[in-house]
Parts: sequence; C-alpha cells; structure tokens
Amino acid sequence: MLVDLLLGGICALMWLPLVTGYCAQSYGRSFWLWFALGCCFPIVSFFVLFGLIYRTERDPGNHLVEEARRILAEAEAHEVEPFGD
Repeated sequence: MLVDLLLGGICALMWLPLVTGYCAQSYGRSFWLWFALGCCFPIVSFFVLFGLIYRTERDPGNHLVEEARRILAEAEAHEVEPFGD
C-alpha cells in the first residue's frame, strides 16, 4: 500500500514537468532543460514557458519566418536537377 501511494505521488509530481517539457519541445525548445526547470520550479516554469510561447506567437515576424521555412522545405522536396552537361 505504501509503495502504491509513493508511486502515485511521484506520478502526480512529474505531471507538470512532463507537460512543461512537452510544450517546450513542441515549440523548438529543449525538453530536458524545461523538464528540469519544471522539477525545480513547477508552477513558475510552467507560466514562464507559456509567457515565452505567447510572446512568440504574437510576433508577426515569426509567422513570416515560419511561412518562409515551409516554402523552402517544399521547394527542396520538389527540387529538380539543373540542366547538366
């Protein structure tokens, strides 16, 4: 019974760092860095990360950069060999 409670407590404590790390990785940041920050400062790191994500999403220049990356990736995928000798 004690082992079950201990395992349940560990899972409950790791939920917020895992979510923080996953969100960080999905936005191009280091999973392990944000997971460690989430373990040390669970609530603070969660709100700091979402503040950074919000700031990034509100920047109109970021949307243009993402669109340019998408266009370049499509162009590289359909790249045709140049006229050769």
